[in-house]
Amino acid sequence: MSSWRERAEQSLGQLVEASAAERIFISLAALAMSILVGGLVILVSGFVATCSEPFLAQRMLITIPGSGGWGVELPLPGSFCYNPIQVYKYLFIGAFANPQQFSLIPFNPAIDLYSLASTLRETTMLLFTGLAVAVAFRAGMFNIGTQGQLVLGALGSVMAVLWTAPHVPTGIVGGIILIPLGLFAGAVVGGIYGAIPGAMKAYADANEVITTIMLNFIATGLAFVLVSEYFQKPGSGNVQTRSIPEYATLSPTLFPRGSSFSLLVVVGALVLAVGIYLLLHRTAFGYDLRTSGIQPKAAEYGGVDAKKTMVSSMALSGVIGGIGGAIYVLMILGRWQTGVPSFGFDGITVTILAGNNPLGVPLAALLFGMLKSGSLTIDFALGVPKQLVGVLRGLIILFVAMPEFFRMVGKRWVTPEKQGAVATDGGTAVEGGESDE
Repeated sequence: MSSWRERAEQSLGQLVEASAAERIFISLAALAMSILVGGLVILVSGFVATCSEPFLAQRMLITIPGSGGWGVELPLPGSFCYNPIQVYKYLFIGAFANPQQFSLIPFNPAIDLYSLASTLRETTMLLFTGLAVAVAFRAGMFNIGTQGQLVLGALGSVMAVLWTAPHVPTGIVGGIILIPLGLFAGAVVGGIYGAIPGAMKAYADANEVITTIMLNFIATGLAFVLVSEYFQKPGSGNVQTRSIPEYATLSPTLFPRGSSFSLLVVVGALVLAVGIYLLLHRTAFGYDLRTSGIQPKAAEYGGVDAKKTMVSSMALSGVIGGIGGAIYVLMILGRWQTGVPSFGFDGITVTILAGNNPLGVPLAALLFGMLKSGSLTIDFALGVPKQLVGVLRGLIILFVAMPEFFRMVGKRWVTPEKQGAVATDGGTAVEGGESDE
């Protein structure tokens, strides 16, 4: 048993000490493995499925990159209904281009602005929720409540804009006033709601995983009651508020008007990611937050107010989640209504994919956004059930996230005597060098 533990600790220690280049290589290898396993799942599923008439012709062909448009056609046994390469072609290329017109030789990107806007829209939302979760995780707090903070932040943003709109000029001037107001309102509401489980953890020793999960249900129920009883749009059959003025929305930039995506927002999200990284690594507050997450007892011994850090980290996480909710209503929906997508829960996966690194969140969010956007047309175009597409997405995310998950486990499980003590910069000093924290 002891030898097993030693081997496990040694393996985890090597994963913890892996360089950035090694971690990228591991992630790419995991992505390739997930595609291979997913391909087998597609073949097996296609073997037991019954093809519908429109897809009988295409099931007989499988292509590989080569010449003549997408590639050289090779026969696939007729008993297989689904073509793995076609499925992955739609899954990845469909996120930014028309898969039917796209070709490598001769190169024809066939960019579809609506598909690209959909991908970037999903990526932007996941950027905010991923950053929100990452801040809490770096402080050692497991914030599972980003979804609730996003829902209430969205409602607070809409109500602030609707209440203020009659008192400000219309047009550009009104937009300059109302858009920042909506973002600020979402941040305040999300921050307050995020601080609640932080305070419960700090002063009542309540488990933040349980409290944040329960607060998600409370947020959804509270928003539903407030809208249905007090802020319901007159004459509407759905539980929703009135639409905010068009001049108070984040209009598309360089994209079609119906795309519900603003390039300025994704730029702002990227700036926020850099800002969060600098906050964590270049400020005293960030030092306190990170050391509390790595070694709480050592942080307290060094003079860090652990209770204050718990509350402030969860509040900051809630602020970012609330801003994400404001972006959802100001850029995408234009009002609040029930059925807010699960961006907050997806943000947890994005954060794990990024290894809790704010600079890695944009790439993880982009991968997740591509998978969500590219999977929209597979069912219609190829006859592949959406449940199977969900399995493929889950496999890719699972395989890519596992190395970082085990790396996170390694940081907590591997004994300090074998891996080093807490460094003065908030990282973990290891024998032979310093960590990348």
